[in-house]
Amino acid sequence: MAEAADFPRLTTSPARRWFRRAGVLLTGAPLLAGLLQLPAGQPAYAAASDPVVVSVDTLTPSAPTDGDTLTVSGTVTNKGKRTVTDAHVDLRVGQLLTTRSGIDDVAARTDYVPGADGTEIGGKYVEKFSKLTPGVAQPFTISVPVDKLDLGQDGVYQFGVSLSGETAAEPYEQVLGIQRTFLPWQPEEADTRTRTTVLWPLISTVHMTAETGPGEQQTPVFLNDDLATEISPGGRLDQLLTLGKDLDVTWVIDPDLLASVDAMIGTYGVQGADGTATPGTGQTVAKQWLAELQDAVAGKEVVALPFADPDLASIAHNGKNVTGTLSHLKSATDVAASTVETILHVTPSTDFAWPVNGAIDPSIVKIATSAGADKVIARSDSLKETGDLPYTPSAARPIGGGTTAVVADTRLSTAFQGDMTNADGSTLAVQKFLAQSLTTTLQTNKQRTVVVAPQRMPSTSQAQTMAEAVTALQNANWSESQELTATADTKPDPGATTKVPSASSYPATLRRHQLPQSAFAQIATTQDKLDNFKIILTDRTRVETPFGRAINREMATSWRGRSGAADSFRKGVESYLDDLTDQVKLIEKSETKLSGGSATIPVTVQNNLVQPVDNLVLRVTSTNPTRLKIGDEDYQEQPVEVSGGHSQSVKFTTSSNANGPVTVIAQLYTKDGQKYGPAVTFDVKVTEFTAMVMLVIGGGFLLLVLAGLRMYTQRKRAAARTEEPGDGPEDEVTDETDGTDRNDENHGSPENRPQGESDTALRADAPEQPSDPTPDTAPESADPSGTGERVDR
Repeated sequence: MAEAADFPRLTTSPARRWFRRAGVLLTGAPLLAGLLQLPAGQPAYAAASDPVVVSVDTLTPSAPTDGDTLTVSGTVTNKGKRTVTDAHVDLRVGQLLTTRSGIDDVAARTDYVPGADGTEIGGKYVEKFSKLTPGVAQPFTISVPVDKLDLGQDGVYQFGVSLSGETAAEPYEQVLGIQRTFLPWQPEEADTRTRTTVLWPLISTVHMTAETGPGEQQTPVFLNDDLATEISPGGRLDQLLTLGKDLDVTWVIDPDLLASVDAMIGTYGVQGADGTATPGTGQTVAKQWLAELQDAVAGKEVVALPFADPDLASIAHNGKNVTGTLSHLKSATDVAASTVETILHVTPSTDFAWPVNGAIDPSIVKIATSAGADKVIARSDSLKETGDLPYTPSAARPIGGGTTAVVADTRLSTAFQGDMTNADGSTLAVQKFLAQSLTTTLQTNKQRTVVVAPQRMPSTSQAQTMAEAVTALQNANWSESQELTATADTKPDPGATTKVPSASSYPATLRRHQLPQSAFAQIATTQDKLDNFKIILTDRTRVETPFGRAINREMATSWRGRSGAADSFRKGVESYLDDLTDQVKLIEKSETKLSGGSATIPVTVQNNLVQPVDNLVLRVTSTNPTRLKIGDEDYQEQPVEVSGGHSQSVKFTTSSNANGPVTVIAQLYTKDGQKYGPAVTFDVKVTEFTAMVMLVIGGGFLLLVLAGLRMYTQRKRAAARTEEPGDGPEDEVTDETDGTDRNDENHGSPENRPQGESDTALRADAPEQPSDPTPDTAPESADPSGTGERVDR
């Protein structure tokens, strides 16, 4: 089946149809003649690649009308090795192009085709050069009244700028280079104007991290200061704002961009390579940019994408089955409207979803609608026409389930994706854009809607080219502006396709750059950690907002083609959350010694956060409750509340039943029973005295006291006998030890004593002699002993 755009315009006027056919025949005649023979007066053509490069830097006006003067300027550069002599630049009007594919064919052609590239206007509308030195660019400017171009019926004409000349090797006139472009010709207002919707995107990459300063103000921290460059005068976003405010466009805005610029107005930090943050410097430009944007969107239609512009295709293909992914998408949609309203003071539309490049399949549509959108911005190279319509149908298509696909025109939407840094490329892009737009309008008298959805983040030069093309289009006689919401509500063409392409038709080039399933699994892990952390906080908003938005940023479309940066960002978010979680922890304990039947064990909880924490439970568990009990069981729990920047010791009562070491485990839990942070393990050494041991020690102490009293009594009696000795048999002394009489004839007489033993040596209470050795221990005290070892309580 022929392409829909290839069909000529349908008309009900017989006269106009006759003139059109005649014009086509007349403009086609030179092509036929050129194929048969070279017309008289036409120069030959260099068969090799063009030795002279012709650049068309300006063509004004882009869409001329009656009475205008067309001015073309540019450069010619001799890329060959020989000098070109007797050279001149000519303007050529070629054939009328009646189909959109015909425009594509001309744009793709590089060789000069006699007849097909038209004849020279000639006369005084040329610029001559005596010679073109190799490698030297020569400028030219030619102005010609439009009525000298001999333009016929309305439509798009092939327009060429060629250079002819001679070389020493080929001393005859020949075409040495040509540049083709297009000349839209609609001098009067079209019978039916096309209603054109142009999307003007304000989207950037991810700039803010989850990190904030430690103070009450929670100073935001940025990955870098690139956003300040983008919104500074001359920057990409500054240019988009400056250019867009003078156009009738629908602003498509990522709320994350607004939130990031708004955060820059106050104090903010920029993350350094060493992990420390340095002060940002974009406060002034941020304030100015937002103020200008507020003025620019006042009274204009604003479409808010979900926060951080999540990658719908990645979610549909790799993330929808990972727990929590869809809830993140829903939260990104919910926060979008409030962010735009708060910062820009306008009420945006949040009904639109915009998949990457407008590529859709059933799963992408389902994901888009699950987040609350009932309109999906698709593109015509995805939702391709399969019917017999002889024209490009209107943008709105019902695709089932109450969902409308707003189909952007592929040719118009991709017109500015090339290199627009040089004037030649920019001018050709503008002329081709206008040519495609006019050809679409002339396909039929039926009024239709067309949507232009350019790339998400056009460069500065691309934005400038877009603005030039849109300005020319809005001043043209065949188009009128319309907002996106109105276009979506337009009655669809009955013959337009409404069948969503299958998943297998999703472009492989786009699929390769999707976020992998592992990325969504990591996001789910971070969310679980965040949920566990929030439970203990008294002010959850301090982490819910920065981390919730950071998780939205982890799914951003801008990560496509930057998998390494995306992975680094996700790891950074999780690492920072781990650092915050570790600010509430148990202090490590060394070995603890316990003596006695019972004692207390202190365990310290430290909170280095700014805010107080609660909803925590501290559990201390004995691994050997037979030897050491915590409370009445093998473990004991106590609630914990700790003020910000403080520590708190929690004491647990223990009772010991046997000696030896016991390992004790301390673990924090949240109130819902989830472990919080790592456990702290320490050893408790029990030195318990049993009842029998205490009885033995007590009995020994009593015997020691009694022995001391006996010795004291003996010494007293011995001293008394020394002072008043007896002199007769009546003063007998009885040995208290063995009951014998010391004056007994067998024991008391000198002759019966062992040889060498003195009288004094036989008496236990005899006084100490000067020759006795000094004792090596101190005299034993009779005072009561100490209370024993101190208990660690």
